[in-house]
Amino acid sequence: MGRIGRYFLYLLLALFAGIAAGLAYVRFQPGMAFEYMERLARQFGSISENPFRNFVWIFLNNARVALLVVVAGLFFGVGSGFVIFANGFIVGLVVGVLKEEGIPVKTLILGLVPHGIVEIPAILLAGAAGMCWYRRIMESEDKGKGLKEGALQALRLYIVVLLMLLIAAFIEAYITPNVAGL
Repeated sequence: MGRIGRYFLYLLLALFAGIAAGLAYVRFQPGMAFEYMERLARQFGSISENPFRNFVWIFLNNARVALLVVVAGLFFGVGSGFVIFANGFIVGLVVGVLKEEGIPVKTLILGLVPHGIVEIPAILLAGAAGMCWYRRIMESEDKGKGLKEGALQALRLYIVVLLMLLIAAFIEAYITPNVAGL
């Protein structure tokens, strides 16, 4: 397995750890979890009746997160893991709160899986790109050259990530609501 594959697996573990932490937070601090969920809902606003508007918003938000994850990799190679852990925490928190609110587990799964199959690997790939960029800089004797080469590799991977996020946003805006009955 190559470097990108190893980083991808490390980041997948960070995501799962974040999800577990978010679920535990709901279990052990339900009042604070519900308050945090309300703040998130206010921050993100309501879902539009217009699927195209949702598609654009979802894509732009996820592209921003993916770019943050790439750049965070430059922080000693571990910044991507922190951002992905935090996003996993939010997923765990949202799932935990919605489950406590009585949303059936089947609905939660159908609300996450269709687009998550594409979106999660895209975000993890963005993190692996950032970690590879940092590694390229550190391994290069000429740090400027390593910075440029790593940036080009990260940019190529980020373009792939953007294409994956376009697909995921389409699924989330047009297919997930119908499949999950939302």
